[in-house]
Amino acid sequence: MTTPSPFTPARQPATTGQILEELQLYGYRPFADEPDSRPLPGDNQITGALADLFDALVSPLEDTRLEPDLEPLLWSAVNLFHRALERLERTLDSNEQAQRRAQGAQDGSEIRSVKLETLIREGLSLIERRNVFELMRDQAAEHFERYTGSPWWPRSGSKVSHSHLTASVIDSREFLNARARAAAEVLLPADPKIAFSGGDTTEHRPIWAKLDQVLAKYPDMVLLHGGSQKGAEKIAACWADNRKVTQIAFRPDWARFNKAAPFRRNDELLSILPIGVIIYPGTGIQDNLADKAKILGIPVYRFKLSQDQATIS
Repeated sequence: MTTPSPFTPARQPATTGQILEELQLYGYRPFADEPDSRPLPGDNQITGALADLFDALVSPLEDTRLEPDLEPLLWSAVNLFHRALERLERTLDSNEQAQRRAQGAQDGSEIRSVKLETLIREGLSLIERRNVFELMRDQAAEHFERYTGSPWWPRSGSKVSHSHLTASVIDSREFLNARARAAAEVLLPADPKIAFSGGDTTEHRPIWAKLDQVLAKYPDMVLLHGGSQKGAEKIAACWADNRKVTQIAFRPDWARFNKAAPFRRNDELLSILPIGVIIYPGTGIQDNLADKAKILGIPVYRFKLSQDQATIS
């Protein structure tokens, strides 16, 4: 057998061999200008992974000195997916602007046409990714409620779901119009709106009973409330979360309006023109809302409290 000369250069692997080795080691990774053909995680995968995640967080802290830190830790776990959603929404906004610019620059050339088609594919992929993260956020919020007994709410912004939105978009203009319609349907529901306001209380039974009565009459109702983290409004928010009723929280803008913030909030809430206002006894803030509603001709329902029970007047 011929002994190779020490001066013979080492054989370089073929390009195809290098590609196959990279795929075996690292898997498929698309370039920045290529569509990502990898599948999204399935619903069952997400459900199982989130259940394991929350069990892993709760098990070592429960019944220990660290248990008081459990609720903010679980809140942050849900917020992790919510922040990812916000980043995707910003990327979607950038994609929308890029599509508009690409539309205006169309001159019939193949290069500009391919660029626009690429932006459309990226937009559709972003929507699909956004929907998956919404599912993860919503399921994580359900775990949060099960462990803490309180619904999960973001510290700022809205918690909405676009799960009804499909990716059946053909061209750029249809993509932009569909996205605008989907956002309007989620953020501005057209269903009958019922406003609720109340003061500090832990008595949930009369509040749930009245809201159930309203829901029976208006099955597609939307609940408007002040977004308070305690008292009657927190009870109403828990009811809406339990009954799967869309709710809109009108939180006072203290930084902007200072002490007048609750009263300015009342004006904003009534500008939606709810078909009714439910008032649980509280402070002058609730009285102000009731008085302004009556001036607008909006029916007002007040709780009359006794020692034993609360009834509606």
